[in-house]
Amino acid sequence: MPSKSKKQWLEETLNPAMDRFPERQSNFHTDSDINIEPLYDPEDLESPNSGSTGSGSNGFDYHEDLGYPGEFPYTRGVQPNTYRGRLWTMRQYSGYATATDTNRRFRYLLEQGQTGLSVAFDLPTQIGYDSDHPMAQGEVGKVGVPICSLEDMEALFEEIPLDKVSTSMTINTTASVLLCLYIAAAKRQGVSPDKINGTLQNDILKEYIARGTYAYPPRPSMRLVVDVFKYCATEVPRWNTISISGYHMREAGATAVQELAFTFSNAISYLEAAIAAGLDVDGFAPRVSFFFVAQNNLFEEVAKFRAARRMWARIMRDRFGAKDPRSLMLRFHTQTAGVSLTAQQPDNNLIRCTVQALAAILGGSQSLHVNSRDEALALPTEESAQLSLRTQQILAFESGAADVVDPLGGSYYVESLTNELEDQALRYIKQIDQMGGAVTAIEQGFQVREIGDAAYQHRQEVEAGDRTIVGVNRFISDSPPIEGLLKVDTEATVGHLKRLQKLREGRDGVAVKTSLARLEEVAKGSDNTVPAILECVENYCTIGEICQVFRDVFGEQDQMAAF
Repeated sequence: MPSKSKKQWLEETLNPAMDRFPERQSNFHTDSDINIEPLYDPEDLESPNSGSTGSGSNGFDYHEDLGYPGEFPYTRGVQPNTYRGRLWTMRQYSGYATATDTNRRFRYLLEQGQTGLSVAFDLPTQIGYDSDHPMAQGEVGKVGVPICSLEDMEALFEEIPLDKVSTSMTINTTASVLLCLYIAAAKRQGVSPDKINGTLQNDILKEYIARGTYAYPPRPSMRLVVDVFKYCATEVPRWNTISISGYHMREAGATAVQELAFTFSNAISYLEAAIAAGLDVDGFAPRVSFFFVAQNNLFEEVAKFRAARRMWARIMRDRFGAKDPRSLMLRFHTQTAGVSLTAQQPDNNLIRCTVQALAAILGGSQSLHVNSRDEALALPTEESAQLSLRTQQILAFESGAADVVDPLGGSYYVESLTNELEDQALRYIKQIDQMGGAVTAIEQGFQVREIGDAAYQHRQEVEAGDRTIVGVNRFISDSPPIEGLLKVDTEATVGHLKRLQKLREGRDGVAVKTSLARLEEVAKGSDNTVPAILECVENYCTIGEICQVFRDVFGEQDQMAAF
């Protein structure tokens, strides 16, 4: 007779089988150390501890916990038909050598079917130094494109109509400067600011937690973020003013739970700062977006994306009183996990990235970048970037994964995991609230310590062989080195430096001096900094000159105490 309960099945069917054929390991758990049962059934959704979904002792409630796509709480998607109506935006993150070289890569990818641009900036650009600054030596064009002035930004988007393409810019400390450069370049093309469309990462808090490309202390940096919110609300209405990133924290070693919790705690701080500055939540929240990673654990990642939508909808409705449905809809870009790529057996990275991309699609991402097989060794070549784009296109048009909304919805395992991720993330958020919010927690080093502990545990598991990395600690074999890796042309960067020197010699020196003085005056006061920055860039002030003004006024953050 068939079992009537899960407990009965465990005792009468599973355990006797396990006596004969023991399981291959003593326990199973996700990357967030959530225990994985051998089987999930309706009982796992009926427990009062199965999720923080408001169902309480009544257990799982379809309409309260899931609902229909395009309706609150958006667990199953923010659009009613998801990819049946429009596929995700396919972006391949690109930038290297010079603006001209990167422009050539952009146009190649667009010709291959890419549907949006994603700009990688080099480290000097990210922290506000010109390419000829002593701090920039050896870094120009190595991990992204160097942008020093409007001249470079115009070259970056030459023959690319900025009213027709959506551009994502991964930039934080210098986000408002790069936004102004983009606006000015669009104007040079005859495109007004209200016609441009794209996303600015502009997420400075995660820099103090995970990446380290900050320049100023957290609180004045938050002012620059909010100034972008204010400016774009009226002047650049189609622009996503922030992409709050869990990606980089996860790359630093965070678990999926920490990725959710720390990302949303940062988001809460940004919203509170914007509201304190006089902005109406429904006036700017619809342009807030997010950036998550897709890691290897397929089901945990899908559950994470679903939990994120439900969490954000409830945070916006219950905590901030948002009324506009667009304010409640979590929209996010996903990138496959760079930290998962291995230099050993690099062809394995193709499979890893495919699994990760599938997780993003099954989880309903609006935008996707797929890493390339050679990125553990160098920047991707044109051929490997094309292969990553083809991975997206095959998943979109051949796999069937894009043909149904939320295809894993209703899976007992996925729903239980969605609930558990949300529960644990909300407990973290409550802890950070009790500390005084994300900024105070950052200043105390809380998030850095938590991520450090998780990264250490992960490393211990790998070294002990408890966590398998194929080709690294198991199934090891010699593989020939990849030939034809991309090497940045040093002569190209020499030409870039010469053009920068020529720019300084040929521009209107009086206009440069006047606009920088105006920026300093604004920075010392309380007016919005964006119009003053725009005036500077249109007079061909360099990014280093603009950021030096902020360094002089705000001070410089050398390091965070927890580091």
